[in-house]
Amino acid sequence: MSAIPIDSSTQMKHLTEAPYPIYKRYRAESPVVHVASIDRTFITKYDDCRYVKNNPDIFSSKDSSAPMERAFQAQTLMKKDGDEHQSERNAMAMAYTPKSVVDVWQSVHAEIAEEFVDRLPQNETIDLFPALAGPYAARCLAKLLGISNASDSKMEYWSQTLMDGAGNYGRLDSIFERCDFAHKQMNSCIEENTEQLLRNPQMNALSLMVNAENPIPTSQIVANIKVAIGGGINEPRDALLTVLYGLLTNPEQLDAAKNDSSYWAKAVEESVRWIAPIQVSPRIAAIDTRIGGFEIKKGTTINTIQASANRDETVFEDADKFNIFRDKKPHQAFGNGPHFCQGMHVARTMLKTILPLLFQRFPNMQLTSEQDVRWSGFVFRGPLNLPVTLKN
Repeated sequence: MSAIPIDSSTQMKHLTEAPYPIYKRYRAESPVVHVASIDRTFITKYDDCRYVKNNPDIFSSKDSSAPMERAFQAQTLMKKDGDEHQSERNAMAMAYTPKSVVDVWQSVHAEIAEEFVDRLPQNETIDLFPALAGPYAARCLAKLLGISNASDSKMEYWSQTLMDGAGNYGRLDSIFERCDFAHKQMNSCIEENTEQLLRNPQMNALSLMVNAENPIPTSQIVANIKVAIGGGINEPRDALLTVLYGLLTNPEQLDAAKNDSSYWAKAVEESVRWIAPIQVSPRIAAIDTRIGGFEIKKGTTINTIQASANRDETVFEDADKFNIFRDKKPHQAFGNGPHFCQGMHVARTMLKTILPLLFQRFPNMQLTSEQDVRWSGFVFRGPLNLPVTLKN
């Protein structure tokens, strides 16, 4: 059994700016590697990442060394296992089921999508990040959570602040201080909406939790809403921008989707495989174990790199290419095991709703230039902008 190799040269800025060549090298040379600059062991192969997440008794989510607990001012359900995790997850599960998506959220998403697409100017060049992707994701999430009075800009600010904190492996005080300020605003919003929903229950996550027959503690209800704010905007936002970039830079694939609506769903799945919005998941070894022939000691802090797993050459052919025509194989963008993404059905529906509408309205939309698009992120990754010319 081999000792885990140590990478002493890779820094956070490298992982933030251009992680994929690094992960490709890891998969080829040492799929289990300790990255000294952030003091964590990376798991980079498809089967190994899946194994870690499917075995919470061996690889626990209770990793207090990760910055998420400090950023969220709570031990959230993301940092719990077993019955404790499941009870808090179940508290709002009804809002996220496929049936609820069809019965409730599909029409809500369609109405919101129409509103935002109608706002877009014709025959102008704009950035779709602030003009569409960010506020669309924010509005859909506010409705789902039951905090509809939160403005799009507030939702985006809270989400980005929490995500910056959760990815703050450098432990910068300034980032955590911004989190603390955002928490004060979120607490006020959640408290106000809780009072209203106790008087007038509705189908949304907050209402389901506060009106439950045996509700979970208030502190965990608040933490659940904040976890959803944190991850529930950046994932569909970044996935929307990524799928648009992928289609606009591959016109033959875009034409296929325009001519056959089944390709919209395939494009969504390929986009999150190609650039996983959440790239990394922290775990801690609960016992002495091994992965891929490498010894993992109890207490070892681990990052499963689903961004790397989704480009594993042994699973996906030409994995670095965006290709909606590829054979269907399960990606790991939404996770697996007990902590799989609860909002994945909602996110998929949001994207499948707005994509055809957008291209019906602007069938000749063009990216200004591939070089104009800036990508960033280690834990959470996506385009920072998407400049397009809206041609109808």
